[in-house]
Amino acid sequence: IGATSMGAGHAEAQKLAPGYKKVEGFDGESVQIWRKNESGASVGTVANNPLSRGLALSGTYIAQGSEGVGGTLQLGYIVGCQADISGISLGLKSGFDIATAALSGSISLTLPITPGQVAFVSNVSNASLSKSGKAALQVSNFQFTLPQCGGYAAARSVVQVLAAKGYEPKEGTLNAEGTVLQSTLYGQPFNVS
Repeated sequence: IGATSMGAGHAEAQKLAPGYKKVEGFDGESVQIWRKNESGASVGTVANNPLSRGLALSGTYIAQGSEGVGGTLQLGYIVGCQADISGISLGLKSGFDIATAALSGSISLTLPITPGQVAFVSNVSNASLSKSGKAALQVSNFQFTLPQCGGYAAARSVVQVLAAKGYEPKEGTLNAEGTVLQSTLYGQPFNVS
């Protein structure tokens, strides 16, 4: 998946920690998952709105099954915002006191701070483990915009694998021989202040 590349004026991409996970079945089947070259950067929103946050993530995700193991590799993201500021209102009051000939005024800011929300954006991209038992996904500058997001925003990758010997999904069912392997590898959170 490719999104708009980052041009001049964007923050430098921050490298995120790589990751690895291996899961094994009862009959000797196994699947390994790698997360490599992952990075995140803060990006401006289209409307250049200071009340919104934008971020872009990149990375390479690989799954390798043992001999005869097939399946699917799926990439998603967990994205969250510290505070929802969609209900902000600004009030102005002014007055004039005739006795003292003084002008008075006050400003009020209504900020309904509520806990932020976290969303799971599933199946951003997916691939099938080929006959060689290997699958890879590469994402470059996949962008998220969080409107009305106060405080900081954060996102992390979620790589999921479902695999088995004789793996064959058909009409909502899974046909397989032996152990069905399911594993999830979480990425390092990337925070945007």
